[in-house]
Amino acid sequence: MLTLIKGGTLVDDTREQRGDLLIEGEKIIKTAARIDAAVADRIIDASGLLVMPGGVDVHTHFNIDTGSAVSCDDFYSGTRAAACGGTTTIVDHMGFGPAGCNLHHQLEKYHRDARGKAVIDYSFHGVIQHVDEAILDELYAMVHMEGISSFKFYLTYQYHLNDGDVLRLLERLKEVGALATVHPENDAVIAHHRQRLLAENKRAPIWHALSRPVACEAEAIARSINLAQLAGNAPLYIVHLSNGLGMDYIKLAKARGQPVWMETCPQYLLLDIGHYQREDALKYILSPPLRPHPELDSLWGGINDGSIDTVATDHCTFPYSLRQARAAEDFTRCPNGLPGVENRLALLFSEGVAKGRISASRFVALTSANPARLFGLWPDKGSLRPGSDADLVLFDPQRRQVIRHADLHDNTDYSPWEGFACDGWPVITLSRGEIVWQDGIFCGQAGHGRFIHRKPFFLKHQEAK
Repeated sequence: MLTLIKGGTLVDDTREQRGDLLIEGEKIIKTAARIDAAVADRIIDASGLLVMPGGVDVHTHFNIDTGSAVSCDDFYSGTRAAACGGTTTIVDHMGFGPAGCNLHHQLEKYHRDARGKAVIDYSFHGVIQHVDEAILDELYAMVHMEGISSFKFYLTYQYHLNDGDVLRLLERLKEVGALATVHPENDAVIAHHRQRLLAENKRAPIWHALSRPVACEAEAIARSINLAQLAGNAPLYIVHLSNGLGMDYIKLAKARGQPVWMETCPQYLLLDIGHYQREDALKYILSPPLRPHPELDSLWGGINDGSIDTVATDHCTFPYSLRQARAAEDFTRCPNGLPGVENRLALLFSEGVAKGRISASRFVALTSANPARLFGLWPDKGSLRPGSDADLVLFDPQRRQVIRHADLHDNTDYSPWEGFACDGWPVITLSRGEIVWQDGIFCGQAGHGRFIHRKPFFLKHQEAK
């Protein structure tokens, strides 16, 4: 079937131009200033709309089991919410498995979790919870046979790695063609602060933020960068950046030619530490925590000047009711994470494009093209070029919409964005040529989404040039 999207403004990461776009089956086959409507079996009127590559969210946590709680969004509800917000591909961070398990253990679990449920296309990041020769030897097969071309390690939490293991891991990841991603917080600092705060009976949510100060994150960022340099300039991706000092360390590394990239999230651009003084403060506990307002201004500077490479969500949902039951008297018992996969595009467009901070093309770069390039998805994803998947979002830049959790499609019981008024809203989402969201109605199907076998990092990097 031939589908013609007619009369819109085509926006990719390099330019905006009025034009039409033709889809055959699952692929884009042509863009032009004008395409004759007579060729099409179906016409979508895009007059007044921006036609952009569908969003690529490379940081979600669906179905994650933290050991004490399981997130309430699975691969159906999570990808449904993503589709309704204009995102057409997710790369999910696998959670930890049993102590001592190999890499394939969690991969097989996540394939079972997602198969037949995902509404949109998906992939996974590998997770490293210990380092030994067997794990290092397993990486090649994960990358080249299983299509898992990025791996996450942690510098805090139960399975955080020591510096020696990080160095060995980075060397091997570079060798096999994988991108290392890191959760950077100093575990010893967190443990020291929490022990002291609990001894002083300081258990309110504000102390969560104060136990994980800016320097705690920034130090771990700097250490990761230095270890990556010692590993022969291994490629490194910093997840969920929340502060300006850490960004300065990354900018310095970029300036000396080190292959390092950084991601931030809407919560670190739009919410601040004052939320921990609210009556419902438990809704906002995540790690790294929300920061003082000057840090938000620093991150917007990085969005504006091109230093920040991607905006993802770190979508990880635990109900407010569970948070209250577990942590009403002790912040250390609160499950960490915020919902957000459905509202990423609308929030960044409203606060970025509509307010004149960034162009529409920069918006596409941050939310789609850059993550697709970095994570082995380009040019099938993140592009409007002929041959790319027909993953598209049609955005109405004039529509003003107030976010209400009652209108959203995740499985949790609140939204951190309740009451935010957005200027600009996704009105149609297509996944491989199929409409999955249109005019406020979800019309996708469980099982439509396919697992994406991603390209090795060094191959991707050559092809993207």
